[in-house]
Formats: sequence, C-alpha cells, structure tokens
Amino acid sequence: MAMARDGLLPAFFSDISTRTQVPVKSTVTTGMLAAVLAFFMDVSELSGMVSVGTLLAFTVVAISILILRYAPPEEVPLPSSLQQFIDSVRKQLDDDSQSMERKEFNDADIVEQSPSQSEYGEASIQYPLIAKQFCEGNQDKQNPRRRRNIAIWNIALFCIGVLVLTSAASAEYLPSLVRFSLGAVGAAILLCSLVVLACLNQDEARHSFGHTGGFLCPFVPFLPAACILINSYLLMSLGVGTWIRVSIWLIMGALVYISYGWRHSSLTNAVYVPMAYLDHIYRASSSHQV
Repeated sequence: MAMARDGLLPAFFSDISTRTQVPVKSTVTTGMLAAVLAFFMDVSELSGMVSVGTLLAFTVVAISILILRYAPPEEVPLPSSLQQFIDSVRKQLDDDSQSMERKEFNDADIVEQSPSQSEYGEASIQYPLIAKQFCEGNQDKQNPRRRRNIAIWNIALFCIGVLVLTSAASAEYLPSLVRFSLGAVGAAILLCSLVVLACLNQDEARHSFGHTGGFLCPFVPFLPAACILINSYLLMSLGVGTWIRVSIWLIMGALVYISYGWRHSSLTNAVYVPMAYLDHIYRASSSHQV
C-alpha cells in the first residue's frame, strides 16, 4: 500500500475499503501470492528468503542511521503542490540574506573609513581585520564540508571492511591463511573507519529529520556498526540457493520498477529544496490552510 501511494506500484494496491478502512485489495493479492509460494516451495526455502529480506532491511536501516547522523542530505523532495510556498519562502530568505550581506559590507566600510584612533592612544583599526573576518567565514563554510566528506568516505570504508571480514569468516572453502589474511585486512579497515567516525562530530542537520521528541538511536556509531556487522555475517552464512532465489526475486522487482515505478514515482515531479527552507515552507503552507 505504501509503495503504491509512492507511485512504485499501481494505484490498485493503495485503495482503502470505505467499510473496513483497510487495504483489502493489496491484502488479498499478497495473501494469495504467499499461499502459492507456500504451496510450491519448501518451508526451509521460504524461511531463508524471509531471513534475507529481514536482515537486508535491518542492514539498510543501520547504514541509513550513519548517513543521517554524519552526512544528511542537503536537499529534500517536496510535492509540486507546494511550489507557490517554496517560491515565496525562497524569495523571502534570499532577500533577507542579501540584506544581511549588505549590512555586513556597510559595517565593514564604516569601520575601514573611520578616522584612525591612534592619535588618541587607542589601537587603530585596519583593513586586515575585515579580511580576517571573511577568512573566518570561509573556514566556517569549508569545515562542515570537509567533515562531511570524511564521514562519507569512512562510512563507505566501514561497509567495505564489514563485507571483506564477513566474507572471509564465512568462506570455509578457502585456505586458512587466505581467510585469516582477508579477515585481518577487513577488521583493520573496519576498526580504523569506526574510530574516525567516533571522533567526528555529528551533523547538526540531523535534528531536521523525523518528529520532534521521537526516538533517537543511542550509541552512534557503535550500535549501528554492530548491527551491520552481525547482519552481514548472518547474510553471508545463508546458502547459495537462498541467494539465487532472492536474486531472482530482486530482478523481478527491478523489472517492475523499470517498467512502471520509474515513470509513475511521486518523486518524478518533486521539487528539491534546501533543508534550511523546510520549516519555513511548512509554516507557510499551514498558515495558508488555516
């Protein structure tokens, strides 16, 4: 139902019964599909596919937590129906920003053009102070970008280290020396990237996601890292047959997305706006509705 509402599946699956207020059509369809699979497949095969789906979902969530905490997206999609509010807020904030910049330049000119106070025994104010002010502003803008890039690279390295370590641990057909060597390399990459993430400050934009006062994952990055490591090991421990069946299932899902979801997705006509505009746009739309 949720995927149909997002346009990834036909709207048939998102219909809500007026009498029962539940998605009867999608419930009956998925129930029949599950019954057919249970009739023709062995229970152990079905349990393996269910395990893969659950573990993959939990792993993606854990990786998403790291991304949202250290490198959240700078822009978010909004429906095109909010276009007028987006344009209004963008114009207002741009005007406020330009006014603030003009005020700062005017203040700088006043300071630069003011009479020297060295005659009165006070330190004179020179142009380098203005240059220093602009340099500090540029550094403030560059430091978050640098921290963000470091976080992204270390999250990617952590995932690579987990993949190498869990692959070596589950590959019993390899010689012991090769397994231990690959495991040591993966563990080194994993630990180094985890230490770097633990030393980095989390992005302040993370507070803009989710509901105020909602649940926040504790012990970041250690708890998501442990979740990714354990789930990846369990995924690697599943049989080859399970992965073949899951791969076929994923290919079928990709074909559905390419043939239907890609063209009908709700993000097709979405408008991407900076995170700083989000609260202003929602307040503008709420006041208009009232």
